[in-house]
Amino acid sequence: MAILSALLSIPALGALLLVFISGQNTRLIRLISNLATSLVLLLACYIAWQFDPSNAALQFSEYYPLNPKLGSAYALGVDGLSMPMLLLASLLSSVAVLVSFSISENIKGYHICLLLLEFGMLGVFMAQDWALFYIFWEVTLIPLFFLIDLWGGKRRHAASLNFVLYTMGGSVFMLLSLLAISQYDLEHQGSMMASMSQAAQSMPVTEQVLVLLGFLIGFGVKMPIFPLHGWLPLAHVEAPSPVSILLSGILLKMGAYGLLRTVVMLPVAVQLLQPLLVFLALFGMIYGGLLAWRQIDLKAMVAYSSLSHMGVVLLGIAALNHAGFSGAILQMTAHGLIAGAMFLLVGLLYQRTHTRDIRTYSGLLFTMPRFAFLTIITLLAAMGLPGSVGFIAELHTIIGGFQQWSWLMLLFSVGILISAAYALRTINRLFMGAAKAELQQIADLNCRELLAAGILVVGIVGFGLFPAGLIELSAATVEKMVLAVK
Repeated sequence: MAILSALLSIPALGALLLVFISGQNTRLIRLISNLATSLVLLLACYIAWQFDPSNAALQFSEYYPLNPKLGSAYALGVDGLSMPMLLLASLLSSVAVLVSFSISENIKGYHICLLLLEFGMLGVFMAQDWALFYIFWEVTLIPLFFLIDLWGGKRRHAASLNFVLYTMGGSVFMLLSLLAISQYDLEHQGSMMASMSQAAQSMPVTEQVLVLLGFLIGFGVKMPIFPLHGWLPLAHVEAPSPVSILLSGILLKMGAYGLLRTVVMLPVAVQLLQPLLVFLALFGMIYGGLLAWRQIDLKAMVAYSSLSHMGVVLLGIAALNHAGFSGAILQMTAHGLIAGAMFLLVGLLYQRTHTRDIRTYSGLLFTMPRFAFLTIITLLAAMGLPGSVGFIAELHTIIGGFQQWSWLMLLFSVGILISAAYALRTINRLFMGAAKAELQQIADLNCRELLAAGILVVGIVGFGLFPAGLIELSAATVEKMVLAVK
């Protein structure tokens, strides 16, 4: 079996194995789930080790025709854009399973859904056929719906329905764009990127613009882009914390990943829509930051901050230059680590206090020093503090934006200042002052929780201090993307 197929099959086989295990044997269920996600992470790291970052072409490619008449195929491959996302998906899936010990009901079904969700996410980032990409995209919807609807909070039914309606609505537009492209004669055996690039050369400009708008809506719902973000806060707040880690850390990146793929394949249309993209990006940054700043629910604050941070990704894409594309990819990785860590830490705090109201906390620096240390680092990284991966990503994005739009980037700075405001406010509320009587006996992070959160924080700081490896991983692919849109 080829290595990418092996990577894809591990979570699927893990979920299949869980089907035949008694639901009462919770210890074995957790063991198999952790083993499956750990194997995926180790294999993804091995693939990254063997990956040649200087080669912009697809690597580890697999191609097996499924329906030659339709041009569809089982086609997998990775490049400098998909490789960071593959590593991020593997890491956060492993962390999510590791911290799922708080789930006490229907543990078997929960872990099956988590493994199927990982299967779908990995497939999205490795698929090189448009039909296969769309199938994996839709596969992620099913387990995520059940994870929110069955194990979520009080408003979980509304949250899961909201998520499904928004996502399916966006998928319709994406499907229409794919069908429009499929009407052209394609000679590249169903390869998604090659087919779209070829079709763009034959499509009228107006049709290119309409197709890109369809993709913008389809992928924009998942990112999300204002005003397609309506599902975001409720889904994040009501989802279990391990699911929120994947929802914010990976699922949002699927939208950005798909949009990056499509703008490169439709260069004429993206040049025409560039003003719209930069407006949506800057407005989303400021709007999301302001909404995050006024939240008293910690989970809602992190959810709205995701809208702001994904605006940075959209801004990097809209710049259509090397620094902008690099910044977008770096921000996708940075936000995955930062948002994953924040949802994890907020969830661990909620397990101990059963409240997410920021006004009920104070003095946690003294009662939970390990929790405080990791949370403060994560919040400082969210505001782009130098020494964190968030700073590296935002620096590349603002350079790319300044090269394209000059002083318009003052609005970018406003978004960063708003991020600093709510991050510093949260630090002050949670950790400063005297600890309230009811908070003095809260247990600090245990070894398992410290390991899960520590891995993410090490990634945040490590890539911030030594970013060269992460930047070089995508450099050749970014250069190829820039040439395609010129």
